Amino acid sequence: MTTTYTPAAASARSGFSLDTLRYYERIGLLFDIRRTTGGQRVFTEDDLDWLGVLRCLRDTGMPIADMRRYAELARDGEATYAERLRVLREHATQLGAHIAALLDQQQHLHDKIRWYEAQENSLPDPHAVAAARPAAASGTSQDGR
Repeated sequence: MTTTYTPAAASARSGFSLDTLRYYERIGLLFDIRRTTGGQRVFTEDDLDWLGVLRCLRDTGMPIADMRRYAELARDGEATYAERLRVLREHATQLGAHIAALLDQQQHLHDKIRWYEAQENSLPDPHAVAAARPAAASGTSQDGR
């Protein structure tokens, strides 16, 4: 017997909300999801594996249109392996460029942090500055009268 999961269990295991699961089915990212006689979706291990693929694609920034294209190709079977490989390679290239840009931005941020730390370390101690100030000059008493 095949293990099946309720929508709530599939949501918990995949990390996608129930609304996202419904949306993904509506736009064709999920397909052939079985239903009970009462109409409730029933997810299988294969469905959860596919949700893992979708999670990876989404989390790495693949646009929905490209995810849909990949899902269409997957539905069409083994004859689409070469095209799926092309889609994944293209996405990996774009992801690599994005990661490189993020690393550059991270370096810039660290450089800016070090600059501010150097500025902070070169400033005099504000408590020492306040203690070194002369008392208020003028012929008034300390309470300002």
